[in-house]
Amino acid sequence: MDSAIESMGEVFMKSIEVSQPISIEQGLLQSEIGVLIGIMGDVQGRLIFEGEKHTFSRLGESMFGMPLSGDMLHSFVGEMANMIAGHTSTLLSGKGKHVDITPPTVMVGQMEIYGFKSGVSVSAALDQVGTIRIALLQN
Repeated sequence: MDSAIESMGEVFMKSIEVSQPISIEQGLLQSEIGVLIGIMGDVQGRLIFEGEKHTFSRLGESMFGMPLSGDMLHSFVGEMANMIAGHTSTLLSGKGKHVDITPPTVMVGQMEIYGFKSGVSVSAALDQVGTIRIALLQN
């Protein structure tokens, strides 16, 4: 989880305030939009980024100079997670861990996610953008 948060700061070049980790033992509730990336190798599980559409739209605006919506927003959320997960796997490689990631799966709408043994979640507040929740789920 620490490597994913470090990657967020480097990819977004923004100040991030991270909450204390919360253990997840049952279903995970997604609010409006999220993305799931599978992790395989020395570390296995699923990495999920989720939050409100307006938060991801503001993040896109801070990076590209215009707010995003519709298909552009969905594409951005998937690519954002792909960039973070890719950078995270590079950081883990530098620590001697071999990790591969799956292509991102964008999830739109409120839903509950089940099918994992345990997990941990944190909220990452990005300066002048909003809060994105990150969960690492273990198979």
